[in-house]
Amino acid sequence: MRRIYVNENNFKQAIKNINERSEKFYREIDNVVLNIINDVKEKGDKALLYYTNAFDKVNLDDLKVKDKEIENALSIVQEEFIEILKEAKKNIYEYHEKTLQSSWMMYKNEGIILGQKVSPIERVGIYVPGGKAAYPSTVLMNAIPAQIAGVESIVLVSPPDKNGSISPYILAAAWVCGIKEIYKIGGAQAIAALAYGTETIKPVYKITGPGNIYVARAKSMVYGKVDIDMVAGPSEICVVADESSDTKFIAADMLSQAEHDENAASILITTSEKVAYKVIENINTQLKYLSRKDIIEKSLESNCRIFITDNIKTCINICNEIAPEHLEIMVENPFELLPLVKNAGAIFLGKFSPEPLGDYFAGPNHTLPTSGTAKFSSPLSVESFMKKSSIIYYDEMNLKNIKDKIIKFANNEGLDAHANSIKVRFDYGEAN
Repeated sequence: MRRIYVNENNFKQAIKNINERSEKFYREIDNVVLNIINDVKEKGDKALLYYTNAFDKVNLDDLKVKDKEIENALSIVQEEFIEILKEAKKNIYEYHEKTLQSSWMMYKNEGIILGQKVSPIERVGIYVPGGKAAYPSTVLMNAIPAQIAGVESIVLVSPPDKNGSISPYILAAAWVCGIKEIYKIGGAQAIAALAYGTETIKPVYKITGPGNIYVARAKSMVYGKVDIDMVAGPSEICVVADESSDTKFIAADMLSQAEHDENAASILITTSEKVAYKVIENINTQLKYLSRKDIIEKSLESNCRIFITDNIKTCINICNEIAPEHLEIMVENPFELLPLVKNAGAIFLGKFSPEPLGDYFAGPNHTLPTSGTAKFSSPLSVESFMKKSSIIYYDEMNLKNIKDKIIKFANNEGLDAHANSIKVRFDYGEAN
């Protein structure tokens, strides 16, 4: 864990490498991912079964999850956890429902109607990671906004375990959300199947959900054929702290981020040298008792930074430059600093608003921009599953009033067929 003293003049150089920690791997795996995508395009289900055997170490007879498998999952998952999923769903639904947009019409004057038609994307694919951990929260955070948007068809994919089953917790979350089309595939091959389709899987129009670097690169490669939510990099948290902050809480929150994977970044920015040292002490104390200790240690060694500065506004300026996925403002008066924040995926205010609250239960989405992309992008939302069409209506008189202006515009751009499209409507075009 590196302690770095910074000020307004030198912090940009100090944080330079934070958002570049995954780029060095891209070139190494892109050829592998491209080959997988091409295989799935050419061989369909056969390629999916081959890669599932190669990567997940299981031979499948059928890619689709059967009703019986969902019933078995529900018998395994505790009823208490099912109720927790339902309550989380309610919170997520209530928050996202507020953001639903509607179509509108503007009657500019008699004979001119302009507007916007808002429509749901028809078919969406959700990728839910498997492997070392199960993420039922990913199901909720992706499916619920899509359902509020009005998406007709939602398909879920997730890699199977060595027994050929998807995590019962993921299947339980899918059941809570009413998702019935579920496939046992993961990795780049799952992304390719969603984008291009196979004998079993119909293609989708948009793919959402997080995954490892192979999934992320595959999503970037199929973008254009389909839409994607974002190309998510390693997870990150920035904590802004002053002398009033509870160092036990800060340490716990940084550790909760570091346990995601070895490339996750945990960053403290504080005005107090004492707080910085106390946080390190608490990290070392709490780390001893955590089950993912090995992953956390590698993450902290590579990507933990502690910045010490003498000005709380500089703390926020550093955060704005990093543009973190998660920003915790754990100071005495956090709402006073909120107007200064320009770039962050999600902002957690006060010492009783830890990042896991947003991951699971509060309601806002946990699919957030990473690697500095919060400078120009936003969390997953209902809007992510909708598209907009412009509406234009002019009657004859109103078009006639402006026809000469449009013709001059078209001629100025050298597009005489555009000009002719106006002329023919008033008896002096090439068709007359």
